[in-house]
Amino acid sequence: MIEIFKTIDNKLTKIDDFEEGSWVNITNPTAEEIDEIEKRFNIEHSYLVSAIDIEERSRIEVNEKEQTLIISDIPVIEKENDKELYNTIPLGIIMLSTCIITICMEKNPVIEDFTNNRVKGFFTNYKNRFILQLLYRGSYTFVRYLNHIDKLTDKVEKNLYKSMENDELLNLLDLQKGLVYFSNSLKANELVLEKMLKLEYLKQYPDDMDLLEDVIIENKQAIEMTSVFRGILSTTMETVASIISNNVNNVMKFLTSVTILITIPTLITSFYGMNMYLPLAGTKASYLVIIGLSILACIFPIYFLYKKKMF
Repeated sequence: MIEIFKTIDNKLTKIDDFEEGSWVNITNPTAEEIDEIEKRFNIEHSYLVSAIDIEERSRIEVNEKEQTLIISDIPVIEKENDKELYNTIPLGIIMLSTCIITICMEKNPVIEDFTNNRVKGFFTNYKNRFILQLLYRGSYTFVRYLNHIDKLTDKVEKNLYKSMENDELLNLLDLQKGLVYFSNSLKANELVLEKMLKLEYLKQYPDDMDLLEDVIIENKQAIEMTSVFRGILSTTMETVASIISNNVNNVMKFLTSVTILITIPTLITSFYGMNMYLPLAGTKASYLVIIGLSILACIFPIYFLYKKKMF
């Protein structure tokens, strides 16, 4: 899908055809759409294909046509079996002399913030600033999702200590995987931002350099938050494993105690069930005697096991 936007009278407006100073947004393009954009703007085919490759790493590249490609990972939430999973996908930003092109394999919250006019001071004809605003919004979205993960972790922990179900452990594992994806993507984005500091056309505008520094700070904050939350989740998983192990030990202690108590009456009655003469075996009240002996024999073990907190 190809959409074209332009800032008209300080408002982002969707237009039908390309104009200079506009923004071309491409989402999940077909092969025909890629060919159309490639021919119309004379862009390298690899630039367009790389941006929709899920395995593509964050990078920045400038060709001999003075076309700049920036690939930056952004966070997304994927639905799977009624569960929300956190992942990252590449967002391609291509800066041409006439416009900005963004390309991504699916709809994402970063682009939607711009198309829904949630970003202040956004103008499609300010290309450098637009790129930096995209990168800043990506880092900001990482921080926002990390706060969601933190709240979900607290919620899962509370449920886990009550239920001890496998579902809660799997939820923690999914969150941990999401943080691993975030960590790898944020570190790759950091390298791209450091390379952007060396771009000469950004140095011409002090305001843009200030914004780039803000992007770097926001990205570093996201990296630190990811590291902290990964540590918390790892500690939580280890604690939960210890709690489960301790609960199993308590159950085994209880069952062992019950087995001991059941064994004593069984042992006494087994003797009287043998084909041999035992005291009181021939009396009519022998079963009462056996029950009494069993109870007396169990009193001391019960007292001993209780003192040892076996049940």
